[in-house]
Formats: sequence, structure tokens, C-alpha cells
Amino acid sequence: MRVQGSELEEGKAAGLSVEKMCQVAVVSRAGYYRSFAEQCPDEEEMMVRAVIQKIVVENRRRYGYRRVWFELNRKMGMLVNHKRVLRLMREDNLLALQRKQYVMTTDSNHSLEIALNLARHMKLTGVNQLWVADITYIRLHKEFVYLAVVMDAYSRKVVGWKLSRSLSSELAVRALEQAIVMRRPAAGLVHHSDRGVQYASREYAALLEKHQMIASMSRPGNPYDNARCERFMQTLKQEEIYASAYRDLEHLRENLGDFIEHYYNRKRLHSALGYRTPEEFEREQSQNHQSLKVATVTLTFGKASPLPGSGTGAQTPSPSPNPNPLLENNEGAL
Repeated sequence: MRVQGSELEEGKAAGLSVEKMCQVAVVSRAGYYRSFAEQCPDEEEMMVRAVIQKIVVENRRRYGYRRVWFELNRKMGMLVNHKRVLRLMREDNLLALQRKQYVMTTDSNHSLEIALNLARHMKLTGVNQLWVADITYIRLHKEFVYLAVVMDAYSRKVVGWKLSRSLSSELAVRALEQAIVMRRPAAGLVHHSDRGVQYASREYAALLEKHQMIASMSRPGNPYDNARCERFMQTLKQEEIYASAYRDLEHLRENLGDFIEHYYNRKRLHSALGYRTPEEFEREQSQNHQSLKVATVTLTFGKASPLPGSGTGAQTPSPSPNPNPLLENNEGAL
């Protein structure tokens, strides 16, 4: 198929999209764009720039060149090299806003009980097996406020969040309560967090025990144990907080709700999910009847050798109301 500029203008004048014109002509969109680039290079360059600008504007400059490139190739069938996308975005000043320095807010200097780190040993096979939680600060014009988030580690979907002026245990409790109401997980779910006093508090531990969740906490001085939630906080600040100005707490809450529930969970493409959204990823997994219902964990304490005939020590568990059933043995698998 050979494309002429006049033919393209006639099609647009008739109200036909590129996709519709390709359907009528029984050709692929990739073939159309390839021919268009060969026959009308200047027009094709302007079209690619226009589409890139549209994607960037729709996502409020949150997308970097990799996600823009994926949108072009996946949704529009345009054969555009990623290096070219980077060059065009750089020339048009469309590269995503850079994040500012991260500030830690965790207070782990307390005498409350610390849970074992179970998350680092888990092999996830579905949703509601491992939740990760974290708290970050947000600076408004005249005050600091705090955001608590609960995320499903398998799908990267934010399942609970709460915003408050107080950095108390109630903030974390309210976020977890929202997640429980939204997801209604079965007993045995592992809840992972840092060693902050909010997550080690009696109120939080009681809520976990009430819903038969198993507590897990990061190792001291190792923020990478909670990398999924830390990454979300960085994305939130880079793509929303630093790119916006808020009048007050309510204005911030409204924008966070829009970002988390409508954009991050439903629209933003995640490279870790094969460039799918969390909701799209969960729908696909729910349709896969071969997926397992439980995760597996292998834990070995001390330097003890495996028991004879135990293999790798991994098995699928039955959910237990005991918050830490592994403490009953020196070696075992959950």
C-alpha cells in the first residue's frame, strides 16, 4: 500500500480514523505507517510528534519515553524506534519530571515486637497473598501531612490508602481497614511493612490478628525489603506531588484519589506487569484457571540441615490463625 498525503487528508476530511481507513482498505496499521514514512517523511515526522505530545499531555507528563514508545507500538501499531521517541521527546521538552531526593520518615527506635521477614522468601502466584505497606510525608504550603498506603505485591494495585495530618498508628490502621473492606482477603495473607512504630503498634497488630493475617517486617537498615511500596511512593511523588500545587489538605486528598484510583490502578502501564495496568493484570490472572491460590515460602533458621526426605522444604500451607506459625519449629516451610 502506497500512501499519499492527499489521500490521508481526504480520509480525515471524511471523518475516518487511521484504524478505520486500514480496515476499509484491508491493510495493517503497521504497513500503513511504514508506507506513510517512506512516501511522506516530513508529514510522518509531524504526525509522530503530535501523537507523542497527545500521550504525554493525557498522562500529565508522567510517562517517560519507554512508556510512550510502548503506547505507540502497542495501541496504535506505529513502528517507531525507542531511540527516536527519546530524541523527539527531548527536542520537544516532553521528558518526565525528575523526582526529588527521598526522605525517610520511619521511626524504628521502639521496644514493640518485631515480626520475622517472610516477604523476601515468598514466591507469589496470585493476588491477596502478600500486601506491602508504607508511609510517606507530603509537604503542603504551610504544613506536612502523611500518606499511608497498602498495596497488593502481586499486581501492584493500591488497595488501601489514608491521608492525615497526624503520623499516628491510626493513620496506618485506617489504610489497612480500607484495604480489608475492598478486598476481603482469606486468612493467611502475609502483611509486610518496615519496622516503624505505626506497624508495630498494638492497634495494628490486633487488626492483623483479627483478620488472621501474618505479620512480616523488613530487616534493620534494609529499605529494599519493601521495594515495591517504596517504588510506588517514588512514582507518586515524581508524577503527581512534584508536578502539582495544592490549595489545602482537601485539594490534595481529591487529587490523590484521582491519581491512585483512576490513573495508577486503571490506566498507568507498569513495566513490571508487562506494560499492563494493575486492574488489567488482575483481570487476566483471574481468567487463568491454572494459577495457584496460595504462595509458597521457604525459611531456614540457623545452620541446621534439611530433614531427610524434606526436599526443598517448600509446600503449600493451610492458612493458620497463628500470626507466626513458623515460630513453633526451628526449621520448616510455609
